[in-house]
Amino acid sequence: MLKTKIISNAYKLIVKPILFRFDPETVHDLFSTVGEFLGSYKITRDFTSLLFEYKNPSLKRTIDGIDFSNPVGLSAGFDYDGHLAGIMKSVGYGFNTVGTVTAKEYEGNTKPRLARLPKSKSLLVNKGFKSQGVDKVLKRLDAMNLNNITLGLSVGSSNVPEVNTIQKAIDDYVYTFNKVKNKNYIKYLELNISCPNTEMKESFAASKNLELLLTAVDKLKITKPIYIKMANELAISEMEKLVELSLKHKCIRGFIFSNLVKDRNNKAFDKNEIKGVEKLKGNFSGKPTQKNSNDLISHMSKKFGNKTTIIGCGGIFNAKDAKEKLDNGAKLIQMITGMIYEGPQVIGEINRGIGE
Repeated sequence: MLKTKIISNAYKLIVKPILFRFDPETVHDLFSTVGEFLGSYKITRDFTSLLFEYKNPSLKRTIDGIDFSNPVGLSAGFDYDGHLAGIMKSVGYGFNTVGTVTAKEYEGNTKPRLARLPKSKSLLVNKGFKSQGVDKVLKRLDAMNLNNITLGLSVGSSNVPEVNTIQKAIDDYVYTFNKVKNKNYIKYLELNISCPNTEMKESFAASKNLELLLTAVDKLKITKPIYIKMANELAISEMEKLVELSLKHKCIRGFIFSNLVKDRNNKAFDKNEIKGVEKLKGNFSGKPTQKNSNDLISHMSKKFGNKTTIIGCGGIFNAKDAKEKLDNGAKLIQMITGMIYEGPQVIGEINRGIGE
């Protein structure tokens, strides 16, 4: 506990104030480079684990045939291209998702693509499925030692001009799923249908489009569990319909509730802070996602029970936030923003709080 407290204070009092003086995407790229180096050697992985990882047998669980050392995972949206796949377990995560990965390479939307809203405990995100493309990502992952890591990969459709119809987007998804479905080191897959920062005019949140996509994915006979990343601000009645539709397809095992928020009138925002980014495009992570995420988890857990696996995502900053999602019916949880604001030691703090 003393070690964790020292690291926490050092991050909040020294490291974070320095990092937050710089552009957030520059900081992210720096940490990706450092993290890739740390994950490349056993000695650096072991040292990182000594600093951050909290281990407790009570945290272990097996879900959908996959072993998790703890229920706290890294959400898609941080490790876009798999640079950090080898180190996140040592930071304390029980599982970590690479991506979202797309078939075609895309540099990302016009900068700025990230902005901080510290008073609102949020990040403005406008990456738009920034990805090096599945072929480059798999080449990187193939070269890593990913034994004993519970790794997942999030799949999206390429955010490029030529992928401009539902059928082309489906073909794009299918290409990526075909590439990754037989990789043994990938334990689970995510189907991201809810990125709010892409240029596609039609949405897979529409039942007819989702039906077409899932029918195509069914034909691939993927044996790994697939979890659909759902939107945050969709009405519960509409979400119920999408969940019911999805569960009719053998390929789908569960759902992640949920993605970013668009509504800038969300009560979690500091009013002056949200005005400060009114000219910037993008949507928001962190605290503003929390209430809808928790409401969706609670409702869908009661409605569908053991028919599905629910993963809670959005607004986790401490063990209390994590426990609320688990108590509401999530079997696993995912986070990014909480780590950025609280520090990497927060994963161990959360696991300690869950395990005690």
